[in-house]
Amino acid sequence: MNNILNFYPTVITTDLAEDWQIGFQDPATPIMEGIINLHHDLMFFICVISVFVSWMLGRTLWHFEQSQNLIPSSLTHGTLIEMIWTITPAFILLIIAIPSFSLLYAMDEIISPAITIKTLGHQWYWSYEYSDYINEEEDSINYDSYMIPEEDLEIGQLRLLEVDNRMVVPINTHIRVIVTAADVLHSWAVPSLGVKCDAIPGRLNQTSLFIKREGVYYGQCSEICGINHGFMPIVVEATSLPNYVSWISNKLNE
Repeated sequence: MNNILNFYPTVITTDLAEDWQIGFQDPATPIMEGIINLHHDLMFFICVISVFVSWMLGRTLWHFEQSQNLIPSSLTHGTLIEMIWTITPAFILLIIAIPSFSLLYAMDEIISPAITIKTLGHQWYWSYEYSDYINEEEDSINYDSYMIPEEDLEIGQLRLLEVDNRMVVPINTHIRVIVTAADVLHSWAVPSLGVKCDAIPGRLNQTSLFIKREGVYYGQCSEICGINHGFMPIVVEATSLPNYVSWISNKLNE
């Protein structure tokens, strides 16, 4: 395995799904923090509206039950109430739209990336290319990342999530990730980083990363891509800039 932990063995936090988990994984990027905050804001409105509508429905069923209203009402419409139930939802949607559009803009923005990494999806593994770095033979850093079979796992490694070569990136650095595929549709997704970018043959999609803390972040292909779709995990290892530079030097000298 050609991972940075082989050179600098330290205690690294791992971010992955847990048994019976119903919430988000811990965020490691500003984008994921924004996604979680927007979710919490939306849940507030959803809960308030659900309680209010349930209360109104209950009162209506109780007070307008047939036995309590032997003479049916001839009321067909009310201007005031119709204005209220039209304006109020529109106002709520406007409040929701402002932070959601801001987050969408931030997700698409690429801020002067210091590093560009190309990600190529295959059936059924990922390839990574660091084209910013070239050795004496004019070759860039390029390697494949395969899932480690269950029989080859070491103690403490995660089934169906570990790979032989991780994607290594520095923390507190603007990174551009260019995503495409060599054969069929794939999707490069890492929940803790707030990233899900489709890999489409013949097309280059891009997304950005700004990881705020060191750790190992696990993801999986999120587009049905064939029989081994569930066996092409993604592992991103974020480390300090000095460790990253040393890792790059070792890769260039291989």
